[in-house]
Amino acid sequence: MPVRNLMSSAVRLTALSAAMAAALMCGSARADDYTDIAQLLKNGKTEQALQRTDTSLAANPRDPQMRFLRAVALTNLNRTEDAVAALRQLTEDYPELPEPYNNLAVIYARQGELEKARAALENAVRNNPDYAVAHENLGDIHVRLAYQSYAQARAKGGRAANLQPKMKLLKEVLQLSSTAAKPAQPAASAPAAAEAPARGAPKP
Repeated sequence: MPVRNLMSSAVRLTALSAAMAAALMCGSARADDYTDIAQLLKNGKTEQALQRTDTSLAANPRDPQMRFLRAVALTNLNRTEDAVAALRQLTEDYPELPEPYNNLAVIYARQGELEKARAALENAVRNNPDYAVAHENLGDIHVRLAYQSYAQARAKGGRAANLQPKMKLLKEVLQLSSTAAKPAQPAASAPAAAEAPARGAPKP
């Protein structure tokens, strides 16, 4: 799932899968819109991309892929509350789609709401058990939760000799996630949508 330097976790933002997007397509003109907006996002022209999504949604307000692209644009503009609202509405209107849950998890992780992030990712992998990005993100969330639990145990008088080696290993995993993750670029070819940035795990 990926946006680098946007998120404080190794969780990554993703686009709607090409297969799902294709199923939701309604003609070549719509495909061109998706491609153009994805390219604008890739080139950092986020305001223009947002304007294009708003124009398209005025004519077809239920288009799930266009709504998803709009949420990606809002996220990239740091309009977090608007992005969360857009993604939550997508999960209500199209609960079978895993990607909105994944991107919600990215935002929740950035905000330190790891339990919410975990719940969102569990919905994502439940909807699509083959969704590798969400599985990876869920693993990163579990690592962060484990580190927090060990830190709490140490703070409450737990045995440092047992806890310190575990915390050291988890810290290394978190740092590895941070350096290994690479930002995904918006897809330039129809019908895939933009993959937005999510990057590295915070250093505990």
